[in-house]
Amino acid sequence: MEKKEKLVKIRHSLSHLMSMAIQELYPQVGLGVGPAIDDGFYQDYDLPEKITPEILPKLEKRIKEMIKENIEFKQHDVDFSEAYKFYKHDPYKTWFIDDLKTQGEKKVSFYKSDWFDNLCGGPHIDSTKEIDPKAFKLDRIAGAYWLGDEKNKMLTRIYGLAFENKEELDAYLKQREEAEKRDHKKLGKELGLLMFHETAPGMPYWLPKGLLIYKELENYWRSEHAKMGYQEIMSPLINKSELWKISGHWDHYKDDMFIADMGENEVYGIKPMNCPNAMLVFESMQLSYKNLPLRLSDTDRLHRYERSGTLNGLLRCRSFQQDDSHNFITEDMIASEYEHIMEVCKNFYGIFGLEYKFRLGTRPEGYLGEIETWNNAEKILKAILEKSGKEYSIAEGDGAFYGPKIDIIMKDAIGRDWQMGTMQLDFQLPKRFNLEYTDRDGKRKTPVVIHRVIYGSLERFMGIMIEHYAGAFPLWLSPVQVKVIPVRTNHNEYAKEIFNLLKENNIRAELDDEEANLGGKVRDAKNNKIPYWIVIGDKEIEAGKITLESHDHGQLGQISKEELAEKLLEEIKNKK
Repeated sequence: MEKKEKLVKIRHSLSHLMSMAIQELYPQVGLGVGPAIDDGFYQDYDLPEKITPEILPKLEKRIKEMIKENIEFKQHDVDFSEAYKFYKHDPYKTWFIDDLKTQGEKKVSFYKSDWFDNLCGGPHIDSTKEIDPKAFKLDRIAGAYWLGDEKNKMLTRIYGLAFENKEELDAYLKQREEAEKRDHKKLGKELGLLMFHETAPGMPYWLPKGLLIYKELENYWRSEHAKMGYQEIMSPLINKSELWKISGHWDHYKDDMFIADMGENEVYGIKPMNCPNAMLVFESMQLSYKNLPLRLSDTDRLHRYERSGTLNGLLRCRSFQQDDSHNFITEDMIASEYEHIMEVCKNFYGIFGLEYKFRLGTRPEGYLGEIETWNNAEKILKAILEKSGKEYSIAEGDGAFYGPKIDIIMKDAIGRDWQMGTMQLDFQLPKRFNLEYTDRDGKRKTPVVIHRVIYGSLERFMGIMIEHYAGAFPLWLSPVQVKVIPVRTNHNEYAKEIFNLLKENNIRAELDDEEANLGGKVRDAKNNKIPYWIVIGDKEIEAGKITLESHDHGQLGQISKEELAEKLLEEIKNKK
Protein backbone atom coordinates (compact mmCIF):
# COMPACT_ATOMS: atom_id res chain seq x y z
CA MET A 1 0.00 0.00 0.00
CA GLU A 2 1.36 3.40 -0.91
CA LYS A 3 2.14 5.69 2.02
CA LYS A 4 -0.26 8.40 0.86
CA GLU A 5 -3.15 5.94 0.50
CA LYS A 6 -2.48 4.48 3.94
CA LEU A 7 -2.34 7.94 5.49
CA VAL A 8 -5.72 8.85 3.97
CA LYS A 9 -7.19 5.71 5.54
CA ILE A 10 -5.65 6.50 8.93
CA ARG A 11 -6.96 10.06 8.87
CA HIS A 12 -10.45 9.08 7.81
CA SER A 13 -10.57 6.35 10.45
CA LEU A 14 -9.56 8.86 13.14
CA SER A 15 -12.46 11.04 12.02
CA HIS A 16 -14.80 8.11 12.82
CA LEU A 17 -13.17 7.56 16.20
CA MET A 18 -13.64 11.25 17.00
CA SER A 19 -17.32 10.95 16.06
CA MET A 20 -17.62 7.99 18.42
CA ALA A 21 -16.14 10.07 21.24
CA ILE A 22 -18.51 12.96 20.44
CA GLN A 23 -21.55 10.69 20.23
CA GLU A 24 -20.78 9.25 23.66
CA LEU A 25 -21.16 12.81 24.99
CA TYR A 26 -23.99 13.90 22.65
CA PRO A 27 -26.05 10.85 21.54
CA GLN A 28 -28.30 12.84 19.17
CA VAL A 29 -25.47 14.70 17.43
CA GLY A 30 -25.98 15.51 13.74
CA LEU A 31 -23.09 14.32 11.57
CA GLY A 32 -22.05 16.51 8.65
CA VAL A 33 -19.01 16.25 6.38
CA GLY A 34 -15.89 14.49 7.72
CA PRO A 35 -13.08 13.93 5.18
CA ALA A 36 -9.35 13.32 5.35
CA ILE A 37 -7.40 16.48 4.42
CA ASP A 38 -3.75 17.32 3.68
CA ASP A 39 -2.58 17.43 7.29
CA GLY A 40 -5.23 15.31 9.01
CA PHE A 41 -9.01 15.32 9.12
CA TYR A 42 -12.07 17.21 10.26
CA GLN A 43 -15.70 16.49 11.08
CA ASP A 44 -18.72 18.80 11.19
CA TYR A 45 -21.23 18.37 14.02
CA ASP A 46 -24.63 19.79 14.89
CA LEU A 47 -24.31 19.94 18.67
CA PRO A 48 -26.91 20.93 21.27
CA GLU A 49 -24.46 23.35 22.90
CA LYS A 50 -21.36 25.36 22.13
CA ILE A 51 -18.07 23.61 22.89
CA THR A 52 -14.69 25.19 23.58
CA PRO A 53 -11.09 24.00 22.95
CA GLU A 54 -10.99 22.74 26.54
CA ILE A 55 -12.91 19.66 25.34
CA LEU A 56 -10.18 18.59 22.92
CA PRO A 57 -7.81 16.88 25.45
CA LYS A 58 -10.79 14.89 26.78
CA LEU A 59 -11.76 13.74 23.28
CA GLU A 60 -8.13 12.99 22.44
CA LYS A 61 -7.75 10.82 25.54
CA ARG A 62 -10.87 8.86 24.65
CA ILE A 63 -9.69 8.31 21.06
CA LYS A 64 -6.36 6.93 22.33
CA GLU A 65 -8.28 4.51 24.55
CA MET A 66 -10.24 3.33 21.51
CA ILE A 67 -7.02 2.87 19.50
CA LYS A 68 -5.72 0.49 22.17
CA GLU A 69 -8.93 -1.59 21.85
CA ASN A 70 -7.93 -2.68 18.30
CA ILE A 71 -11.33 -1.73 16.91
CA GLU A 72 -11.97 -3.11 13.42
CA PHE A 73 -13.58 -1.17 10.55
CA LYS A 74 -16.01 -3.32 8.58
CA GLN A 75 -17.88 -2.20 5.47
CA HIS A 76 -21.41 -3.37 4.74
CA ASP A 77 -24.21 -2.30 2.41
CA VAL A 78 -27.62 -1.16 3.61
CA ASP A 79 -30.95 -0.79 1.78
CA PHE A 80 -32.20 2.76 1.33
CA SER A 81 -35.26 2.17 3.50
CA GLU A 82 -33.07 0.87 6.32
CA ALA A 83 -30.65 3.78 5.92
CA TYR A 84 -33.46 6.36 6.14
CA LYS A 85 -34.79 4.62 9.26
CA PHE A 86 -31.33 4.54 10.84
CA TYR A 87 -30.87 8.29 10.35
CA LYS A 88 -34.42 9.50 10.91
CA HIS A 89 -33.08 11.86 13.61
CA ASP A 90 -30.23 13.25 11.43
CA PRO A 91 -31.11 15.62 8.54
CA TYR A 92 -27.47 15.77 7.41
CA LYS A 93 -27.01 12.05 6.84
CA THR A 94 -30.50 11.98 5.32
CA TRP A 95 -29.30 14.55 2.78
CA PHE A 96 -26.40 12.26 1.83
CA ILE A 97 -28.78 9.33 1.42
CA ASP A 98 -31.03 11.43 -0.82
CA ASP A 99 -28.01 12.40 -2.91
CA LEU A 100 -26.91 8.76 -3.33
CA LYS A 101 -30.43 7.83 -4.40
CA THR A 102 -30.47 10.66 -6.97
CA GLN A 103 -27.18 9.34 -8.36
CA GLY A 104 -28.83 5.97 -8.99
CA GLU A 105 -26.99 3.96 -6.34
CA LYS A 106 -28.63 0.66 -5.44
CA LYS A 107 -27.32 0.40 -1.88
CA VAL A 108 -25.84 2.64 0.79
CA SER A 109 -22.31 1.94 2.08
CA PHE A 110 -21.83 1.88 5.87
CA TYR A 111 -18.71 1.28 7.97
CA LYS A 112 -19.04 -0.23 11.42
CA SER A 113 -16.43 0.28 14.15
CA ASP A 114 -17.43 -1.39 17.42
CA TRP A 115 -20.89 0.00 18.31
CA PHE A 116 -20.63 2.93 15.87
CA ASP A 117 -22.26 2.37 12.49
CA ASN A 118 -21.87 5.20 10.00
CA LEU A 119 -22.90 5.98 6.43
CA CYS A 120 -19.54 6.19 4.66
CA GLY A 121 -17.89 5.23 1.39
CA GLY A 122 -14.47 4.80 3.02
CA PRO A 123 -11.61 4.17 2.75
CA HIS A 124 -10.58 2.90 6.19
CA ILE A 125 -7.82 0.87 7.82
CA ASP A 126 -8.62 -2.69 8.91
CA SER A 127 -8.07 -2.01 12.59
CA THR A 128 -6.99 0.75 14.98
CA LYS A 129 -3.77 -1.19 15.63
CA GLU A 130 -2.52 0.50 12.43
CA ILE A 131 -2.72 3.93 14.12
CA ASP A 132 0.18 5.33 16.14
CA PRO A 133 -1.58 6.97 19.13
CA LYS A 134 1.30 9.48 19.42
CA ALA A 135 0.98 10.57 15.78
CA PHE A 136 -2.31 12.46 15.97
CA LYS A 137 -3.53 15.56 17.75
CA LEU A 138 -6.91 17.31 17.91
CA ASP A 139 -6.07 20.75 16.70
CA ARG A 140 -8.82 23.35 16.83
CA ILE A 141 -12.55 24.13 16.69
CA ALA A 142 -14.13 26.31 14.02
CA GLY A 143 -17.54 27.12 12.57
CA ALA A 144 -18.64 25.85 9.15
CA TYR A 145 -21.89 26.38 7.28
CA TRP A 146 -23.63 23.18 6.23
CA LEU A 147 -22.63 22.48 2.59
CA GLY A 148 -20.54 25.67 2.67
CA ASP A 149 -23.65 27.81 2.16
CA GLU A 150 -23.96 30.79 4.50
CA LYS A 151 -27.75 30.51 4.23
CA ASN A 152 -27.55 27.16 6.04
CA LYS A 153 -27.00 26.38 9.71
CA MET A 154 -23.57 26.97 11.22
CA LEU A 155 -22.10 23.65 12.41
CA THR A 156 -19.18 22.97 14.74
CA ARG A 157 -16.07 21.73 12.93
CA ILE A 158 -13.32 19.94 14.83
CA TYR A 159 -9.95 19.63 13.10
CA GLY A 160 -7.35 16.97 13.84
CA LEU A 161 -3.77 16.46 12.71
CA ALA A 162 -2.63 12.96 11.80
CA PHE A 163 0.53 11.37 10.44
CA GLU A 164 2.05 7.90 10.27
CA ASN A 165 4.42 8.46 13.20
CA LYS A 166 5.25 10.92 15.96
CA GLU A 167 8.35 12.21 14.14
CA GLU A 168 6.24 13.35 11.17
CA LEU A 169 3.70 15.02 13.45
CA ASP A 170 6.45 16.82 15.39
CA ALA A 171 8.09 17.98 12.15
CA TYR A 172 4.76 19.32 10.91
CA LEU A 173 4.08 21.16 14.18
CA LYS A 174 7.56 22.69 14.06
CA GLN A 175 7.03 23.80 10.46
CA ARG A 176 3.65 25.29 11.33
CA GLU A 177 5.12 27.13 14.32
CA GLU A 178 7.78 28.61 12.03
CA ALA A 179 5.10 29.52 9.48
CA GLU A 180 3.13 31.37 12.17
CA LYS A 181 6.23 33.42 13.04
CA ARG A 182 6.60 34.27 9.35
CA ASP A 183 2.90 35.00 8.71
CA HIS A 184 2.89 37.78 6.10
CA LYS A 185 -0.23 39.38 7.60
CA LYS A 186 1.53 39.75 10.96
CA LEU A 187 4.89 40.82 9.52
CA GLY A 188 3.25 43.07 6.94
CA LYS A 189 1.63 45.04 9.73
CA GLU A 190 4.67 45.09 12.03
CA LEU A 191 7.00 46.24 9.23
CA GLY A 192 4.56 48.80 7.84
CA LEU A 193 4.27 47.13 4.43
CA LEU A 194 0.53 46.79 3.90
CA MET A 195 -2.92 46.91 5.45
CA PHE A 196 -6.46 45.75 4.80
CA HIS A 197 -9.75 47.46 5.53
CA GLU A 198 -13.25 46.05 5.92
CA THR A 199 -14.56 48.38 3.20
CA ALA A 200 -12.47 46.51 0.59
CA PRO A 201 -12.27 42.83 1.61
CA GLY A 202 -9.52 40.95 -0.18
CA MET A 203 -8.03 44.15 -1.60
CA PRO A 204 -4.73 45.21 0.00
CA TYR A 205 -3.60 48.74 0.68
CA TRP A 206 0.10 49.05 -0.08
CA LEU A 207 1.91 51.34 2.35
CA PRO A 208 5.04 53.24 1.24
CA LYS A 209 7.56 50.58 2.31
CA GLY A 210 5.51 47.71 0.90
CA LEU A 211 4.87 49.50 -2.37
CA LEU A 212 8.57 50.15 -2.75
CA ILE A 213 9.29 46.38 -2.65
CA TYR A 214 6.35 45.75 -4.99
CA LYS A 215 7.69 48.27 -7.51
CA GLU A 216 11.22 46.86 -7.29
CA LEU A 217 9.86 43.43 -8.28
CA GLU A 218 7.81 45.00 -11.06
CA ASN A 219 10.70 47.12 -12.35
CA TYR A 220 13.06 44.14 -12.41
CA TRP A 221 10.44 42.17 -14.35
CA ARG A 222 9.91 45.06 -16.79
CA SER A 223 13.63 45.60 -17.38
CA GLU A 224 14.44 41.93 -17.96
CA HIS A 225 11.47 41.36 -20.27
CA ALA A 226 12.33 44.40 -22.37
CA LYS A 227 15.78 42.88 -22.95
CA MET A 228 14.09 39.70 -24.23
CA GLY A 229 11.91 41.48 -26.76
CA TYR A 230 8.66 41.60 -24.82
CA GLN A 231 6.39 44.54 -25.65
CA GLU A 232 4.30 45.90 -22.78
CA ILE A 233 0.68 46.88 -23.30
CA MET A 234 -2.11 48.27 -21.12
CA SER A 235 -5.82 47.62 -21.69
CA PRO A 236 -9.20 48.60 -20.18
CA LEU A 237 -10.12 47.32 -16.72
CA ILE A 238 -13.77 46.75 -17.70
CA ASN A 239 -15.22 45.40 -20.93
CA LYS A 240 -18.73 44.76 -22.18
CA SER A 241 -20.03 41.25 -21.60
CA GLU A 242 -19.77 40.59 -25.34
CA LEU A 243 -15.99 40.34 -25.06
CA TRP A 244 -16.18 37.77 -22.28
CA LYS A 245 -18.77 35.78 -24.24
CA ILE A 246 -16.46 35.56 -27.27
CA SER A 247 -13.57 34.37 -25.09
CA GLY A 248 -15.73 31.81 -23.28
CA HIS A 249 -15.16 33.35 -19.85
CA TRP A 250 -18.81 34.36 -19.55
CA ASP A 251 -19.86 30.70 -19.65
CA HIS A 252 -16.91 29.28 -17.73
CA TYR A 253 -15.93 32.06 -15.29
CA LYS A 254 -18.85 34.47 -14.82
CA ASP A 255 -19.53 33.42 -11.21
CA ASP A 256 -15.97 34.43 -10.31
CA MET A 257 -16.19 37.87 -11.95
CA PHE A 258 -17.34 41.23 -10.65
CA ILE A 259 -20.25 42.25 -12.88
CA ALA A 260 -21.26 45.88 -13.43
CA ASP A 261 -24.77 46.61 -14.76
CA MET A 262 -24.38 50.07 -16.26
CA GLY A 263 -28.02 50.56 -17.28
CA GLU A 264 -29.14 51.19 -20.86
CA ASN A 265 -29.00 47.39 -21.32
CA GLU A 266 -25.22 47.39 -21.00
CA VAL A 267 -23.55 44.81 -18.76
CA TYR A 268 -19.80 44.94 -18.17
CA GLY A 269 -17.34 42.51 -16.63
CA ILE A 270 -14.49 43.84 -14.50
CA LYS A 271 -11.34 42.24 -15.87
CA PRO A 272 -10.38 38.98 -14.07
CA MET A 273 -7.63 38.15 -16.57
CA ASN A 274 -5.87 39.80 -19.49
CA CYS A 275 -6.33 37.15 -22.21
CA PRO A 276 -9.28 38.59 -24.22
CA ASN A 277 -7.71 42.07 -24.30
CA ALA A 278 -4.44 40.63 -25.61
CA MET A 279 -6.43 38.90 -28.37
CA LEU A 280 -7.91 42.25 -29.40
CA VAL A 281 -4.47 43.85 -29.53
CA PHE A 282 -3.19 41.08 -31.81
CA GLU A 283 -6.32 41.41 -33.96
CA SER A 284 -5.59 45.11 -34.48
CA MET A 285 -2.21 44.37 -36.06
CA GLN A 286 -1.35 43.27 -39.59
CA LEU A 287 1.18 40.52 -38.91
CA SER A 288 3.11 37.86 -40.76
CA TYR A 289 5.20 34.90 -39.62
CA LYS A 290 8.18 37.30 -39.54
CA ASN A 291 6.58 39.12 -36.58
CA LEU A 292 6.29 35.92 -34.51
CA PRO A 293 6.85 35.17 -31.75
CA LEU A 294 4.97 38.29 -30.62
CA ARG A 295 5.24 38.60 -26.84
CA LEU A 296 2.69 41.03 -25.40
CA SER A 297 3.24 41.59 -21.69
CA ASP A 298 1.28 43.58 -19.11
CA THR A 299 0.79 44.05 -15.37
CA ASP A 300 -2.76 45.41 -15.38
CA ARG A 301 -4.84 45.22 -12.21
CA LEU A 302 -7.27 42.31 -12.13
CA HIS A 303 -10.32 41.57 -9.96
CA ARG A 304 -11.81 38.19 -9.16
CA TYR A 305 -14.76 37.47 -6.91
CA GLU A 306 -13.12 35.09 -4.46
CA ARG A 307 -15.62 33.96 -1.84
CA SER A 308 -15.18 35.65 1.53
CA GLY A 309 -14.38 32.38 3.29
CA THR A 310 -11.42 31.73 0.98
CA LEU A 311 -9.69 35.11 1.35
CA ASN A 312 -6.27 34.84 2.97
CA GLY A 313 -4.27 38.06 3.12
CA LEU A 314 -2.07 38.41 0.05
CA LEU A 315 -2.23 34.69 -0.72
CA ARG A 316 -5.80 34.89 -2.02
CA CYS A 317 -7.00 38.36 -2.99
CA ARG A 318 -9.82 39.89 -4.96
CA SER A 319 -7.59 42.62 -6.41
CA PHE A 320 -4.11 41.86 -7.74
CA GLN A 321 -1.64 42.21 -10.59
CA GLN A 322 -0.01 39.45 -12.64
CA ASP A 323 3.25 39.58 -14.53
CA ASP A 324 1.33 38.46 -17.57
CA SER A 325 2.35 37.78 -21.13
CA HIS A 326 0.59 36.33 -24.16
CA ASN A 327 3.13 34.89 -26.57
CA PHE A 328 1.70 34.47 -30.08
CA ILE A 329 3.53 31.84 -32.10
CA THR A 330 3.27 29.37 -34.98
CA GLU A 331 2.69 25.69 -34.14
CA ASP A 332 6.27 24.76 -34.97
CA MET A 333 7.51 27.31 -32.40
CA ILE A 334 5.78 25.66 -29.41
CA ALA A 335 8.77 23.69 -28.12
CA SER A 336 11.29 26.52 -28.57
CA GLU A 337 8.96 29.08 -26.95
CA TYR A 338 8.40 26.85 -23.93
CA GLU A 339 12.16 26.41 -23.63
CA HIS A 340 12.50 30.21 -23.69
CA ILE A 341 9.84 30.63 -20.97
CA MET A 342 11.45 27.93 -18.82
CA GLU A 343 14.76 29.81 -19.10
CA VAL A 344 13.00 33.00 -17.96
CA CYS A 345 11.58 31.02 -15.04
CA LYS A 346 15.04 29.67 -14.15
CA ASN A 347 16.55 33.16 -14.11
CA PHE A 348 13.76 34.78 -12.09
CA TYR A 349 13.58 32.07 -9.45
CA GLY A 350 17.35 31.83 -9.34
CA ILE A 351 17.83 35.34 -7.95
CA PHE A 352 15.68 34.40 -4.95
CA GLY A 353 17.39 31.02 -4.48
CA LEU A 354 14.04 29.28 -4.90
CA GLU A 355 13.63 25.59 -5.71
CA TYR A 356 10.76 24.70 -8.01
CA LYS A 357 9.23 21.89 -10.03
CA PHE A 358 6.51 21.64 -12.67
CA ARG A 359 2.98 20.23 -12.75
CA LEU A 360 1.06 19.37 -15.92
CA GLY A 361 -2.67 20.15 -15.85
CA THR A 362 -4.68 18.12 -18.38
CA ARG A 363 -8.09 18.47 -20.04
CA PRO A 364 -10.86 19.50 -17.58
CA GLU A 365 -14.58 18.94 -17.83
CA GLY A 366 -16.32 21.65 -19.84
CA TYR A 367 -13.31 22.18 -22.08
CA LEU A 368 -13.40 24.16 -25.34
CA GLY A 369 -12.42 22.69 -28.69
CA GLU A 370 -11.82 19.26 -30.17
CA ILE A 371 -10.46 16.37 -28.12
CA GLU A 372 -7.86 15.61 -30.81
CA THR A 373 -6.44 19.11 -30.40
CA TRP A 374 -6.26 18.61 -26.63
CA ASN A 375 -4.57 15.22 -26.96
CA ASN A 376 -1.97 16.72 -29.29
CA ALA A 377 -1.37 19.71 -26.98
CA GLU A 378 -0.93 17.45 -23.92
CA LYS A 379 1.45 15.21 -25.85
CA ILE A 380 3.56 18.24 -26.82
CA LEU A 381 3.75 19.50 -23.20
CA LYS A 382 4.69 16.06 -21.84
CA ALA A 383 7.57 15.88 -24.34
CA ILE A 384 8.71 19.38 -23.33
CA LEU A 385 8.65 18.44 -19.65
CA GLU A 386 10.62 15.26 -20.28
CA LYS A 387 13.24 17.21 -22.19
CA SER A 388 13.48 19.88 -19.46
CA GLY A 389 14.91 17.41 -16.96
CA LYS A 390 12.94 19.08 -14.15
CA GLU A 391 10.82 17.08 -11.72
CA TYR A 392 7.14 17.20 -12.67
CA SER A 393 3.80 15.68 -11.72
CA ILE A 394 0.45 15.39 -13.52
CA ALA A 395 -2.83 16.87 -12.23
CA GLU A 396 -5.56 15.20 -14.25
CA GLY A 397 -8.40 17.55 -15.24
CA ASP A 398 -6.61 20.64 -13.90
CA GLY A 399 -6.00 22.43 -17.21
CA ALA A 400 -7.57 25.75 -18.21
CA PHE A 401 -10.83 25.45 -20.14
CA TYR A 402 -9.01 26.50 -23.32
CA GLY A 403 -5.86 24.39 -23.01
CA PRO A 404 -3.47 22.26 -20.92
CA LYS A 405 -0.93 24.02 -18.74
CA ILE A 406 2.36 23.65 -16.93
CA ASP A 407 2.26 25.18 -13.44
CA ILE A 408 5.36 26.26 -11.52
CA ILE A 409 5.41 24.78 -8.00
CA MET A 410 7.82 26.63 -5.72
CA LYS A 411 9.30 25.45 -2.42
CA ASP A 412 9.82 28.14 0.22
CA ALA A 413 12.36 28.45 3.04
CA ILE A 414 10.47 26.11 5.38
CA GLY A 415 9.59 23.47 2.80
CA ARG A 416 6.06 24.48 1.81
CA ASP A 417 4.95 24.10 -1.82
CA TRP A 418 3.20 26.98 -3.58
CA GLN A 419 1.77 27.26 -7.06
CA MET A 420 3.25 30.41 -8.57
CA GLY A 421 3.46 30.92 -12.32
CA THR A 422 1.86 29.00 -15.17
CA MET A 423 2.40 28.38 -18.89
CA GLN A 424 -0.86 27.58 -20.69
CA LEU A 425 -0.95 26.28 -24.27
CA ASP A 426 -3.99 27.65 -26.11
CA PHE A 427 -5.32 26.68 -29.54
CA GLN A 428 -8.87 27.89 -28.76
CA LEU A 429 -9.00 31.64 -28.04
CA PRO A 430 -7.16 32.60 -31.24
CA LYS A 431 -9.86 30.70 -33.18
CA ARG A 432 -12.69 32.28 -31.21
CA PHE A 433 -11.30 35.74 -31.98
CA ASN A 434 -10.57 34.83 -35.63
CA LEU A 435 -6.92 35.80 -35.25
CA GLU A 436 -4.71 35.34 -38.30
CA TYR A 437 -1.21 35.99 -39.57
CA THR A 438 0.29 35.58 -43.05
CA ASP A 439 2.48 32.49 -43.33
CA ARG A 440 5.51 31.90 -45.58
CA ASP A 441 3.28 30.59 -48.35
CA GLY A 442 1.14 33.73 -48.27
CA LYS A 443 -1.82 31.93 -46.67
CA ARG A 444 -3.70 33.23 -43.64
CA LYS A 445 -3.24 30.99 -40.59
CA THR A 446 -4.34 30.99 -36.96
CA PRO A 447 -1.60 31.51 -34.35
CA VAL A 448 -1.15 29.53 -31.18
CA VAL A 449 -0.85 31.50 -27.93
CA ILE A 450 0.96 30.68 -24.69
CA HIS A 451 -0.52 32.44 -21.64
CA ARG A 452 2.28 32.75 -19.08
CA VAL A 453 3.09 34.32 -15.75
CA ILE A 454 6.34 33.85 -13.83
CA TYR A 455 5.80 35.54 -10.46
CA GLY A 456 2.11 34.68 -10.74
CA SER A 457 0.03 37.17 -8.80
CA LEU A 458 2.40 39.88 -7.56
CA GLU A 459 0.33 40.07 -4.38
CA ARG A 460 0.69 36.35 -3.73
CA PHE A 461 4.37 36.43 -4.63
CA MET A 462 4.88 39.30 -2.16
CA GLY A 463 3.04 37.38 0.57
CA ILE A 464 5.17 34.32 0.01
CA MET A 465 8.38 36.36 -0.18
CA ILE A 466 7.57 38.07 3.15
CA GLU A 467 7.22 34.61 4.70
CA HIS A 468 10.15 33.11 2.77
CA TYR A 469 12.52 35.81 4.07
CA ALA A 470 10.65 36.22 7.39
CA GLY A 471 10.52 39.92 6.53
CA ALA A 472 14.32 40.22 6.19
CA PHE A 473 14.50 41.06 2.49
CA PRO A 474 17.74 41.05 0.53
CA LEU A 475 19.40 44.42 0.13
CA TRP A 476 18.07 45.18 -3.37
CA LEU A 477 14.46 44.68 -2.23
CA SER A 478 14.59 46.10 1.28
CA PRO A 479 12.57 49.34 1.66
CA VAL A 480 15.27 50.72 3.98
CA GLN A 481 18.68 49.43 2.99
CA VAL A 482 20.90 51.16 5.54
CA LYS A 483 20.29 52.91 8.84
CA VAL A 484 22.82 55.46 10.03
CA ILE A 485 23.03 55.72 13.83
CA PRO A 486 25.10 58.42 15.59
CA VAL A 487 25.98 57.45 19.17
CA ARG A 488 25.51 60.98 20.56
CA THR A 489 24.44 64.37 19.21
CA ASN A 490 28.08 65.45 18.71
CA HIS A 491 28.35 62.63 16.13
CA ASN A 492 25.38 63.89 14.10
CA GLU A 493 27.35 65.98 11.61
CA TYR A 494 29.52 63.07 10.43
CA ALA A 495 26.46 60.79 10.44
CA LYS A 496 24.66 63.24 8.12
CA GLU A 497 27.69 63.21 5.83
CA ILE A 498 27.46 59.41 5.54
CA PHE A 499 23.68 59.59 5.13
CA ASN A 500 24.00 62.12 2.27
CA LEU A 501 26.64 59.95 0.59
CA LEU A 502 24.25 57.01 0.59
CA LYS A 503 21.37 59.10 -0.75
CA GLU A 504 23.58 60.50 -3.53
CA ASN A 505 24.23 56.90 -4.62
CA ASN A 506 20.47 56.13 -4.61
CA ILE A 507 20.84 53.85 -1.62
CA ARG A 508 17.72 53.89 0.53
CA ALA A 509 18.91 55.14 3.91
CA GLU A 510 17.49 56.44 7.19
CA LEU A 511 19.23 58.70 9.68
CA ASP A 512 18.33 58.02 13.30
CA ASP A 513 19.66 61.17 15.02
CA GLU A 514 17.11 61.18 17.82
CA GLU A 515 18.43 61.71 21.33
CA ALA A 516 17.85 58.13 22.43
CA ASN A 517 19.72 55.17 23.85
CA LEU A 518 22.12 53.55 21.34
CA GLY A 519 20.94 50.06 22.26
CA GLY A 520 17.36 51.04 21.49
CA LYS A 521 18.33 52.46 18.09
CA VAL A 522 20.20 49.28 17.12
CA ARG A 523 17.35 47.12 18.42
CA ASP A 524 14.94 49.12 16.26
CA ALA A 525 17.10 48.45 13.18
CA LYS A 526 17.13 44.72 13.97
CA ASN A 527 13.39 44.57 14.65
CA ASN A 528 12.68 46.32 11.35
CA LYS A 529 14.96 43.79 9.64
CA ILE A 530 17.12 46.46 7.98
CA PRO A 531 19.97 44.71 6.11
CA TYR A 532 22.74 47.07 7.34
CA TRP A 533 23.25 49.75 9.95
CA ILE A 534 26.16 52.05 10.62
CA VAL A 535 27.10 53.19 14.12
CA ILE A 536 28.97 56.53 14.21
CA GLY A 537 31.05 57.32 17.30
CA ASP A 538 34.38 58.87 18.26
CA LYS A 539 36.48 56.08 16.72
CA GLU A 540 34.74 56.35 13.36
CA ILE A 541 35.14 60.14 13.22
CA GLU A 542 38.83 59.95 14.19
CA ALA A 543 39.52 57.31 11.53
CA GLY A 544 37.31 58.93 8.90
CA LYS A 545 35.64 55.54 8.43
CA ILE A 546 32.44 53.79 9.41
CA THR A 547 31.60 50.61 11.32
CA LEU A 548 29.22 48.46 9.29
CA GLU A 549 26.90 45.91 10.90
CA SER A 550 24.76 43.34 9.11
CA HIS A 551 21.37 41.86 10.04
CA ASP A 552 22.58 38.45 8.85
CA HIS A 553 26.30 38.46 9.69
CA GLY A 554 26.80 40.79 12.65
CA GLN A 555 29.60 43.38 12.84
CA LEU A 556 31.70 43.58 9.67
CA GLY A 557 34.31 46.01 11.00
CA GLN A 558 35.48 49.43 9.83
CA ILE A 559 35.62 50.40 6.18
CA SER A 560 36.09 53.67 4.31
CA LYS A 561 33.20 55.71 2.96
CA GLU A 562 34.24 54.84 -0.60
CA GLU A 563 34.36 51.10 0.20
CA LEU A 564 30.92 51.37 1.79
CA ALA A 565 29.26 52.80 -1.32
CA GLU A 566 31.11 50.36 -3.60
CA LYS A 567 30.13 47.32 -1.51
CA LEU A 568 26.45 48.24 -1.27
CA LEU A 569 26.07 49.22 -4.92
CA GLU A 570 27.68 45.97 -6.07
CA GLU A 571 25.38 43.92 -3.82
CA ILE A 572 22.31 45.80 -5.09
CA LYS A 573 23.36 45.45 -8.73
CA ASN A 574 24.02 41.70 -8.44
CA LYS A 575 20.85 41.13 -6.39
CA LYS A 576 22.74 38.98 -3.92
